[in-house]
Amino acid sequence: MHIIEYCVSNLAHGTGDMLRRLAEMPGVEVMEYDCLDHCGDCALFPYVLVNGEMVAAATAEELCEKVLGAIRDHEADRAALDRLLDDL
Repeated sequence: MHIIEYCVSNLAHGTGDMLRRLAEMPGVEVMEYDCLDHCGDCALFPYVLVNGEMVAAATAEELCEKVLGAIRDHEADRAALDRLLDDL
């Protein structure tokens, strides 16, 4: 399960459609918060937390691509760890 967290104030950067698309993906949970304590960043650009790590971009479209990349990277890391554990 991948957790995508966002600040409701960051919706002003046009991230709403992207977040709705991500919420429809299997294995992804999107969680809304009043504040994620990244107020300076939130005022400047679109961002979310993906599995607890900040992912930011200049536009909502670019953010979506980066989020999908972060999810792919996380899945690859998890698969590598599983293989390592299987070899023990």
